[in-house]
Amino acid sequence: MDLAALEGEIQRLADRARAGGLQLTGEGGLLGRLTKLVTEAELQGETDDHLGYGKHDPAGRNGGNSRNGTRAKTVLTEAGPVQIAVPRDREASFEPTIVKKRQRRLTGVDDLVISLSAKGLTHGEISAHLAEVYGAEVSKQTLSTITDRVIEGMAEWQNRPLDAVYLVIFIDCINVKIRDGQVANRPIYVALAVTVDGTREVLGLWAGEHGDGEGAKFWPRVLSEIRNRGTQDVCIVVCDGLKGLPDAIAQVWPQTIVQTCIVHLLRNSFRYAPQKDWSALAKDLKPVYTAPSEQAALDRFAEFSDKWEQRYPAIIRLWTNAWAEFVPFLQFDTQIRTIICTTNAIESINARIRRAVNARGHFPNEQAALKCVYLAITSLDPTGTGRKRWSNRWKKALNAFEITFDGRLSVGRT
Repeated sequence: MDLAALEGEIQRLADRARAGGLQLTGEGGLLGRLTKLVTEAELQGETDDHLGYGKHDPAGRNGGNSRNGTRAKTVLTEAGPVQIAVPRDREASFEPTIVKKRQRRLTGVDDLVISLSAKGLTHGEISAHLAEVYGAEVSKQTLSTITDRVIEGMAEWQNRPLDAVYLVIFIDCINVKIRDGQVANRPIYVALAVTVDGTREVLGLWAGEHGDGEGAKFWPRVLSEIRNRGTQDVCIVVCDGLKGLPDAIAQVWPQTIVQTCIVHLLRNSFRYAPQKDWSALAKDLKPVYTAPSEQAALDRFAEFSDKWEQRYPAIIRLWTNAWAEFVPFLQFDTQIRTIICTTNAIESINARIRRAVNARGHFPNEQAALKCVYLAITSLDPTGTGRKRWSNRWKKALNAFEITFDGRLSVGRT
């Protein structure tokens, strides 16, 4: 079918749909027929290019290879199953590109499956969705094969070059259940950075190892990987009591300040008290972490201890043990403190990851878990830019970082 005939057929179908004689979706619907027309027209064009002449063109007579009819093939599309006629040639040398041999789904369907998976739907839910909306039966194994397409992209993403300097890197942990002989919790670590331009960037994902996933062997490898990808310096690393991490940071980036996560410290404090006391505890702890100096913080913490130690000694011990990693926070300008304590970006990522992880229950292996987490992260950034503003008042924060970390922000910049 030439272009004029194709346009005429499309117009005819559109006119019929407007007149109410043709449904948009469903079996025999407008979208399905349009998909069939366009796909078959493209296949005919590919055949013309392959043979070197058009259909019914006299130039093809007695010229060697020629058309040899068509074969019917049903492909799954976003409009549902569509039967198309695929041209054949006598030498069987024609290799279609729009619908390759043995291909049973058009690209849009694969993208749809990956998108639904990234939003946290299980393979069973996606299969049910495709059956309900498109009338297509797709097995869980097929869905798994489709989502495996992202593994190559995930490897490229995990090894991409990074900025020379980051102002802050937040390292957080998501626990997943992996069936390795028996189901057991395994940590997956997410590194989220704040760039010099004031945007956020997820640097990578790392699955913790059995037993020493947070120990002396693991963290030097992770941080060295980040450094080898181009990161020469980090001003502040914010983490939550990860064993072996501060020592590894000192080896890889000697000037970096290790800061405990204030938000996690507060949340961990509430674990030891009933909810009715949370507001009072938060009110009494605020003067500690907003104090203008370490001495002022010590004085406020002493007042907090006098009031609460008898009832909640575990909270006092928690803050005492974390004090060395908490203290650096007090030396920073208010603008820097705000950047460190602004957790909306972290929470949005963690919430999406946990929703996707919890929907699946457990994973057969580490790669499946990493794939799930990666899909959840990419669903927050469908454009692939990954550069969303961390703070609306970035210029003030940047000035504060420039003064505090004099000369370090320009490393690697021209």
